[in-house]
Parts: sequence; C-alpha cells; structure tokens
Amino acid sequence: MGEEKIYGNTPCFLGGSKVSFKDESIKDKDVLIYGVPWEGAVTWGDYTGAEMGPKVIRLSSARYSGYLPELNHIDVLSHYTLGDLGDVDVVPADSEETMNRIENFSSNVWKTNTFPVAFGGDHGITYPIVKALGKQLDGKVGIIHLDAHYDNMPDHEGDLYARSTPFARMYEDGNIRSESIVHMGIHGPRNKPETGKYASEVGATTITSREIRQCDSLAGMAKKAYDIASEGTEAVYLSICSDVLDFAFNPGGPVDGNGLTSYELVELVHEFCKLGVRGMDLVEIYPRQDPNDFSSHLASTIVLYALAGNILRGQK
Repeated sequence: MGEEKIYGNTPCFLGGSKVSFKDESIKDKDVLIYGVPWEGAVTWGDYTGAEMGPKVIRLSSARYSGYLPELNHIDVLSHYTLGDLGDVDVVPADSEETMNRIENFSSNVWKTNTFPVAFGGDHGITYPIVKALGKQLDGKVGIIHLDAHYDNMPDHEGDLYARSTPFARMYEDGNIRSESIVHMGIHGPRNKPETGKYASEVGATTITSREIRQCDSLAGMAKKAYDIASEGTEAVYLSICSDVLDFAFNPGGPVDGNGLTSYELVELVHEFCKLGVRGMDLVEIYPRQDPNDFSSHLASTIVLYALAGNILRGQK
C-alpha cells in the first residue's frame, strides 16, 4: 500500500494517490475519494463524532488490498486507480456556508467524470452533492437511499440542513425526480409516522428491511429498486447511512436493531453498481462510539464491493 499521507498521520484511502483539482494527474484517476467532516444539528443526546468518519475510515483502510476472493478473485486495484482529494473545508456552526462549500467542491468532482466516493460526516452532506450533480445533467437524478430512516423531515428546530432533513430538500429540487427516489432498508420506531407520509406524498418508494430479508433474491430486489431509481432519470446516485445495518454489524453507528446484515448490504451495493451508479456516499459512522473501529473498517469492504460491481458492468 502507498505511504502518501492525505494529512497528518492519515493515509490516502486504500493506498490511493493524493490529488487536487489543480493536478494534471487527476485525469488519470478512475475513482476519486473525498471526505466531508461535517456534523450539524445533533438530534439525540451526545451521540456525536461523525465528523471523524473520513479520517478514521482512511486510517482503517491501510490494512486492506483490493483483492476479493469471494467475488471470483477480482482485484479491484488492478483495474482502477484511486485519487484522494482530502476533505471539504467545512465551517463549524455555519450549515448554509458548509452546504455551499460541499456543493462547489462536489461540482468540481462531477466535472472529472470519474466515480466519486464521499465519506461523511452526517447525512446532511448528501443533498449538496446530489444538487451539484443535478445541475450538470440534461436529465434528472434518481437516488437509491439505504438507511434505517427516511431523513425527510422539513427541518430540525429550524435547521434546513440537519441530518434528518436532506431528502426533504431533494423532494424540493427540480433536478431530482422524487418518483425515482427509493428509501431502502427503512425500519424501526426511530422513524416518525409523518416521514412515511412525506415520502408517499411525493411519489417516492419505500422498501423496508423486512421486505429485503424476506425477498427471494437480493439481486432481484436490487434490480427492482434500480429500475425505479433509473426510470425517467439520467443518473442514479447511491447514498448509504450506516444505520441501515443492524447494530450487531455497525457498532460505530446509531443504535438501530432489526436492520440488514453486512452481507446483505455489500451484496445490494455490488448489484446496484453492476447495474450502473454514477457515484456514492457513506455517512453516519461515529468512531468515538466504536473503540475497535469496526464500522470504519467495514467502509473499505463496502466501497470495494461497489467498485467490483462497476468493473463487472464495464466488462459486459
């Protein structure tokens, strides 16, 4: 693995190269990694620390190669070169300015026509990333949203950009097709009754964790969700909140039982990317709640399964 550091003691993700938008070498990269170390409105007690996710995910990734023997011995890093752009320069306590900075940064990422992977941070980061994509397309964006929760509240104590609100902003965005938003893996009583109603009113689709667990085929379920997200759209974006996983598989995320297994999550991600995803994010990993960094380690596997899916799509 490479020794280049993105900052301080922190290596580039999976041994990639440090790049910037000013570097000519960015043109040679297939995948661009960036972090968004942002945590806005905290919605429950002192469960906090998501802003450390990008750093600890990178530190954990130093342990891994790109080799996946269980996926027909594919070596992802023999197919793709990774560039690490570092982190968006967020502004603590200024959510509007931070959202603008995320959008501007993401806009430059989308212009490279690489496959971008963003690490949060809380789920509020997803809206400005997708907003930037939508502005660059002729058509609309569809979204596969893997999460325990809808994250579609109108606001959180007046904050329009809290982690519980990004999909409310996406419902309002004319470049995002609400009928092509799939809220997938939804489960548990930390949802509020009105959230399912909000999704239904705009035509978004809900697929619960129970439906996934009871389906005959994960590949078939992935195809069902992808068909909805791709209908009437030019690009499909994938957003993953760690709490789509059962807490047994996600000690560094919010405590939600009855969620997906790590196997179910990585298989779904792999299938989505085989079908064609324009980019992705992984949010809501809380390293300070996870002394062994299990959830940060799992991030490498999730991304590698996604990239393996992209490789297989390209070989069709």
